[in-house]
Amino acid sequence: MIKYLLKKTVSWVGMIFIAVNITYFLASGFLNPRSNYAERRPPVPEERVDAILTPLNLNDKTPLLERWWTWLTDILFHWNWGTSPIGDAVNEQISYRVWVSARLMLLATALSVIIGISIGVYTASRQYRAGDRFWQFTSIFTMNIHIVVATLIVVWGAIRINHAAGRNVFYVTGASSIGVEGFWPSVIDLAQHLILPTVSLVIISYAGYHFLQRSLLLDNINADYVRTARAKGLTRGQAVRRHALRTSIIPVATTVAFSIPGIFTGAVMTETIFGWQGMGQYFIQTISRNDIHGVVAVAAFGAAMTAIGAILSDVFVVFLDPRVRVS
Repeated sequence: MIKYLLKKTVSWVGMIFIAVNITYFLASGFLNPRSNYAERRPPVPEERVDAILTPLNLNDKTPLLERWWTWLTDILFHWNWGTSPIGDAVNEQISYRVWVSARLMLLATALSVIIGISIGVYTASRQYRAGDRFWQFTSIFTMNIHIVVATLIVVWGAIRINHAAGRNVFYVTGASSIGVEGFWPSVIDLAQHLILPTVSLVIISYAGYHFLQRSLLLDNINADYVRTARAKGLTRGQAVRRHALRTSIIPVATTVAFSIPGIFTGAVMTETIFGWQGMGQYFIQTISRNDIHGVVAVAAFGAAMTAIGAILSDVFVVFLDPRVRVS
């Protein structure tokens, strides 16, 4: 297993290296950091723009291959992913923003998976009964709600609760408050900021896991091995949990593993609405600011998370399905 994982890791590293370098050339071709200064009033002299961009390795007058080699060697020997046209270090931006997004998305994803799988198992075990029809209607409804609409509903409810309580039980914007000290006050403050965006994300995302788990479980719930388990004395619920669920949850686990890039690259709309300075918002900013180094770094990070998701997917399959063995 370790040998297999090492081989997969090496192959993914090679693919990421190629993809990231291609991204650099594409970003250099489509993004123009010089345009950030084109509409300034009074106009910025061209010599001044050159003096700003050259130390940042963003001057389009420098040959592209020379800029690429400088960028690549900085990463390989110094792990320096460059600087934005406004002077922000890409390393610092990502190291801060990735954990902001992770705080938001990890909890929302975990709750969505747990709730979705639980409802999927419940409804598959009660196919076409009242509970199944109720949750199908609810999930179809939530799947068709846009994140902006879900957010507005959640924020409206939170504002009503704040008014009724006479104080800020929930905070609508920001990831934390300034000046909060101490462990428990910090935890409470984090929860007050985290609840609203988490609820918004769970509302629109749990249904996918619900329908996937329900469909897969229905394909296995009447299989021969489940009937055999019941013939040996297991109740229907026990046979479903111990046998049918273990088989049907494999594709769901794979889906969750491949959702890791989305977890760490953030939710653009949610971060923007709630004012979280996460990876999703940073990615939009890098494009709008013609930040070549930032765009490439975000793409590289997303590729690395995809690789981790793919490797975890293989591990989940081997762990959950005893029929699969890695030579």
